[in-house]
Amino acid sequence: MLRLKTLGVLFVSLWAMHSLADTYPSRPLRMVVPFTAGGATDIVARALSQRLTEVMGQSIVIDNRGGAGGVIGTDIAAKAPPDGYTLLMATAANPANAFLVRKLPYDFGKDFTAISLVTLSPYLLSVHPSVAAKSVPELIALAQKKNVLNYGSAGNGSSQHLVGIMFNMQAATDIVHVPYKGSAQAITDLVGGQIQVLFVTIPGALPFIKTGRIRPIAITSARRSTGMPEIPTLSESGLPGFDMSGWFGLITQRAVPADVVNYLSEHVARIVNTKEMKDLLLGVGLEPVGNSAKEYNAFIAAELRKYEKLVRASGLSPE
Repeated sequence: MLRLKTLGVLFVSLWAMHSLADTYPSRPLRMVVPFTAGGATDIVARALSQRLTEVMGQSIVIDNRGGAGGVIGTDIAAKAPPDGYTLLMATAANPANAFLVRKLPYDFGKDFTAISLVTLSPYLLSVHPSVAAKSVPELIALAQKKNVLNYGSAGNGSSQHLVGIMFNMQAATDIVHVPYKGSAQAITDLVGGQIQVLFVTIPGALPFIKTGRIRPIAITSARRSTGMPEIPTLSESGLPGFDMSGWFGLITQRAVPADVVNYLSEHVARIVNTKEMKDLLLGVGLEPVGNSAKEYNAFIAAELRKYEKLVRASGLSPE
């Protein structure tokens, strides 16, 4: 009798999953953005949601839940019903937080599954024009001569902080970290010469590069930027294998039926790879990706391994 009851529950569950996949989406969706409106994460989310609404025939409500470096919004998404109607615009902060936050209310690696990686946001290693280095080898040589060099970031544990740690580790330098309360303040002080070095996103750097107030010397991604192909990678510049970028991608709860995840993944990847969306993303300095759920899951797993190794090697303590 118990076995029949168990089989009955299993049958009902399977029927419900297939029923959901067959009728999905039948009502509006919610896309949680774990940062405030107006930032890069929000811009990517709104551009994507607008086009998803058009192809799926259901509206997508953007739900900005900023705070705690993305933890608050991610927790809200983790605890929503796993029915495919709550999506999360994840960022590189998510795998970093897994090792920088002592008691997360969710397990990023286990509670979520990937839909599609939307875009990469590499950093430009940039210096103030007064710095006597126009290449990475020259910057390393300058730093190793015990010259006082500082690099800024958006705060302790931020992606800019971590990419600076990775640079110091691979280059055998000791460029001093100066944390700010946001990337805008760090850029302002780089332009003003209060700090000498900054790993800055392309959108944040472009206005100052055009006016000659900062000088980019390398990019942190594995490949050169489509929009700035003249800037060499750090890997090409003497730090082989260096690859660290910000990113934005769509995920949902791991318990969401696979058919629904695949449905979303196919639509998102197709949208990101349209000329219209590519042009929009490239226009703000982002690198379009639009891959499969399987590829994005593998990417997230690699990011978790990378950040775990980096945080441990850096000596940073979870807070």
